Amino acid sequence: MTMPFVVPRGPELEPATWPAYGLTSLTVVPLVWRRRAPVTVLLAILATSALYKLAVEGPGQPLPYTGLVIVYTIAAQSPPRARLATVLLMTVAVPGSVWINSRTARELTFSLFVFAAAYVFGRLTDARQRAHRMEAERAAARERARIAREMHDILSHAVSLMIVQAEAGPVAVRTAPERAEAAFDVISETGRDAMAQLRRMLGVLREDGEGQEGPSARAPQPGLAELRELLDRVRAGGLDVVYGTDGAVRPLPEATAATVFRIVQESLTNTVRHAAARTAAVQLTYGDDHLEVRVTDDGRGVLVGAGGHGLVGVRERAAAHGGTAVAGPGPDGRGFEVRARIPLAGTRSVTARTRVAR
Repeated sequence: MTMPFVVPRGPELEPATWPAYGLTSLTVVPLVWRRRAPVTVLLAILATSALYKLAVEGPGQPLPYTGLVIVYTIAAQSPPRARLATVLLMTVAVPGSVWINSRTARELTFSLFVFAAAYVFGRLTDARQRAHRMEAERAAARERARIAREMHDILSHAVSLMIVQAEAGPVAVRTAPERAEAAFDVISETGRDAMAQLRRMLGVLREDGEGQEGPSARAPQPGLAELRELLDRVRAGGLDVVYGTDGAVRPLPEATAATVFRIVQESLTNTVRHAAARTAAVQLTYGDDHLEVRVTDDGRGVLVGAGGHGLVGVRERAAAHGGTAVAGPGPDGRGFEVRARIPLAGTRSVTARTRVAR
């Protein structure tokens, strides 16, 4: 704002004075409070600018910088009532200022244009900020849903296996003590695994790392490497599980592998809880551009209300990768089947052999 006082002035013009310097500074200083009381700051700027024009014989400014800044701020941050008051006030103030200064149509057009531009840029900034806030809220909602799915899968699987083993324990104690001991081992191992997964997941949410137990607190989510361990725990609970792969097996991205693990985990959890099945089969079929996950059992088929939230989570996990998931009666209408198809992109084949494991 003081640039006209610094740049050498023509000899025909009056020299800049200290009162002019003071009023120029008073015009700028209110901007410090423009975010707290923008309308008040606008009134203060208009008052000091009018006083400068009327009472001081000082150099003029090529642009009304302070006025443009406060109009932009009000347009970007103030509620509709304050914005409307600003528009009405500037509709009066701008022509009045031009009348005091040059009384030319050229200056009036230019002044109206620059103030309108400042207001429009302020509204565009507000729209962009609101869009960013909405996207942040949607991202937070998606993250909450993801955490809820993870918590559901971890706890539902662990609790279901522990309940099955605990219910079978009293019978095994009387008839086969060695089986009872194995059941208690499964319960403790399942509980420890669930706690480890919960610590791992919650550790990622910590911002300062406080309370983490070493690097394992931020270990990756379980993937295909942990799938056999999952199947072993389910087998220890009394369900005979057959695992096989078909097609050109290749490494998967970490997020995709974690999704496959959770889909298998939730499907087997529903089998253990609801199906009263003897056997189950987990089949991974690698296509050229997709992976199909099938989990079938020989239980009593579809039960009303069985696995409701879990099956919704399976569909959501598949959809997050652009895939699909369906659940219903197994082959020939017997048992139950969960089938998910997940697109694969950029994965490299490492073997073309079919492997079947029990």
